[in-house]
Amino acid sequence: VQLVESGGGLVQLGGSLRLSCVASGFTFDDHAIAWFRQVPGKEREGISCISGQDGSTSYGDSVKGRFTIYSDKTKNTVYMEMKFLKPEDTAVYYCAVSEFGSDCETVNFGSWAQGTEVTVSS
Repeated sequence: VQLVESGGGLVQLGGSLRLSCVASGFTFDDHAIAWFRQVPGKEREGISCISGQDGSTSYGDSVKGRFTIYSDKTKNTVYMEMKFLKPEDTAVYYCAVSEFGSDCETVNFGSWAQGTEVTVSS
């Protein structure tokens, strides 16, 4: 399993970014892929997830209405569009793939990308 992220960077308050996660080494339809973020000294936060089987999505309360997760199966890529960014969105963002299964509500995530840093300035 390999996950390669890109798209992080510095953006101003209210700006937008799109993160990409290119996946390989597993059958996309059989798994869920999620985005997490972590700030040093704080717990990792799950922020979005998409089922490879049916495309259903879920979001954490802190990003609902501002972030959108979607996939392009032809490219084995999951994206997260982030809009109306706030300084509190500053973190290292990771995508991860489930160990087994594609239901975002029940799976455990066992493989992680390297992380991409997002900084939102005020």
